[in-house]
Amino acid sequence: MTNRTLTLDDALYQYLLDVSLRESALLKRLREETAQLSTAHWQIAPEQGQFMALLVQISGARRILEIGTFTGYSALCMAQAMPADGRLICCDLPGEYNSIAERYWYEAGVSERIELRLAPALETLNALERGGQGESFDLIFIDADKANYPVYLEHALVLARQGGLILFDNTLWSGRVLEQSPDSQDTRAIQSLNRALKRDSRVDLSLLPLGDGLSLCRKR
Repeated sequence: MTNRTLTLDDALYQYLLDVSLRESALLKRLREETAQLSTAHWQIAPEQGQFMALLVQISGARRILEIGTFTGYSALCMAQAMPADGRLICCDLPGEYNSIAERYWYEAGVSERIELRLAPALETLNALERGGQGESFDLIFIDADKANYPVYLEHALVLARQGGLILFDNTLWSGRVLEQSPDSQDTRAIQSLNRALKRDSRVDLSLLPLGDGLSLCRKR
């Protein structure tokens, strides 16, 4: 027995998938198609998608905001888990991968639940705030340009309802968060976010060693 989080070698990670992953054939096909892209490393882990879907179900989330959508795997996981009258707003930049996301959402029968807004995320967030949608989202998932993570936190705290969930992806950053003087602006931003979340009295916090690190916050 151990009182600290286990390190997963390949065999133990495969066991985790074998006994717990319930990935549908459609999700698996989307993940495999995404793996052929040069940007495939942007894809979340399947067990993380399943965990996020469970959070949607547990919380009863009906209004979800996603910042960074890529080929739509995480959005599909959450959209399938939300009620039929739920709505998911996805923020991303125009790219060839947009059509992949939309194609799978349509095939899954959840297209009507998802609105894809193609613009810099900060523009979309500002527009939502100006449109009076503050404190209206049940869950916000952030997996976009890391340099803006601290800024996204402030917008998320405006847009999330009290008791709403805010998730940040890649907060362990493949161990690069341990660098003492990182050259990368992305690494510095994630380090800054992690330190800020630790002392932020506006949220409850747990950083999970899931995928590349998933910070789970609840707005107080």
